[in-house]
Amino acid sequence: MRASLIQIAVNEDESVDSRRQRVAALVRRQAGADLVVLPELWTIGAFAYEEFGREAEPLDGPTYEVMAKAASDAGVWLHAGSIPERDPDGPLYNTSLVFSPSGELAAAYRKIHRFGFDKGEAVLMGAGQELVTVRLPGTTLGLATCYDLRFPELFRGLVDAGAETLVLPAGWPERRRAHWTLLAQARAVENQAFVLACGTAGAHAGVPQAGHSIVVDPWGEVLAEAGPDEEVLTVDFDPAKVAATREQFPALKDRVLGLRPPR
Repeated sequence: MRASLIQIAVNEDESVDSRRQRVAALVRRQAGADLVVLPELWTIGAFAYEEFGREAEPLDGPTYEVMAKAASDAGVWLHAGSIPERDPDGPLYNTSLVFSPSGELAAAYRKIHRFGFDKGEAVLMGAGQELVTVRLPGTTLGLATCYDLRFPELFRGLVDAGAETLVLPAGWPERRRAHWTLLAQARAVENQAFVLACGTAGAHAGVPQAGHSIVVDPWGEVLAEAGPDEEVLTVDFDPAKVAATREQFPALKDRVLGLRPPR
């Protein structure tokens, strides 16, 4: 299976619509890949809090339309990162969109863990409530977003739902890049799953981004890692390695806590 992670630089001098069109062109260039992944809130920047309300869009808004067409044109499964979603009957959400190679919406995931410690995203966005998986030919994706990476129980839930490849778009800050790499590897090892973590480059509202998108195998080996700048990180991996790893080293079968309700 071939995956391409597009590590987008968010330039404040570039309009949102121009960035959509530029990123759509990058997606189309990945024709031949099986899966393409974009970062979190790449249309505006994950730390551009003042833009959340101004640029929020409905689920089927302009980003949906442009990315659905790009997925169809390239013939790829596209995890289109996340958008600031405006629910007409509720708050804003940080919502990820996954499109099939025909351009159909296969899944939407509203980020469960909101970052900010009672400010920023934590107060401007609503919290998602549902774990989301997507079945692809050859593997099942488990969806998470950025700050979710710090909460291992979410990933355990995704594995219990059948996830074998954990896909995480992010807008992770440079000052905590060591955590990014460490946690991506930890989530891969403890869940015996592939982790595809796609971040942003550049700076969001003055916050330098970590870049260094990363693909980790079920043993924790880093298969590919980007640098700090905008680039396309492409890697070939074998989804069958998940089942082989879980059979060879069946640690998940020894789980005790979390399997039964407390008395």
